[in-house]
Amino acid sequence: MICKIRKWKLTDAADLAAALSNKKVQDNLRDGLPYPYKEQDGTDYISAMLSADENETFAFAVTADNKAVGSIGIFRQENIHRQTAELGYYLAEAYWGKGIMTEAVRQACASVFENSDIIRIYAEPFAYNTASCRVLEKVGFQYEGTLKNNAVKNGRVLDMKMYALLKEERLVPVENGVLQENENE
Repeated sequence: MICKIRKWKLTDAADLAAALSNKKVQDNLRDGLPYPYKEQDGTDYISAMLSADENETFAFAVTADNKAVGSIGIFRQENIHRQTAELGYYLAEAYWGKGIMTEAVRQACASVFENSDIIRIYAEPFAYNTASCRVLEKVGFQYEGTLKNNAVKNGRVLDMKMYALLKEERLVPVENGVLQENENE
């Protein structure tokens, strides 16, 4: 299935609410999102992303079937980590297992590396979320270790995995559509 990433539009709020009003989706995200997630929550989030500093917050709607079906955010860190950014994402359940998020993460990381001074993008999925870990691995993220007892979600103490993609090591497309490692860009 073909997907594209793009800037958010306020008209995406209903699609966003539909995706996030699913406990299975929210169980794989950090706390702080209202449940059920209402259209006004979506409007507020999209407004915040559209007004954020574009060199600090790289926020994208993941689109398929002519609608927003997920979200990707890459957030610059501070101080000595100012050229490092954290990646977060989710996808509406109806679109799981179709390769959409792998392609969306690939597009988002390429955009950030090409349009900013970010040199490292990392993600910390819950260790049990093998689908999310697999997305990162397919894009070329390297597993750096397990963060033991790193989170409390739904009353459970959970491990998280640390993955990172370096600008100098990222995978890039070649003419025949096969991905290969980037060589001295």
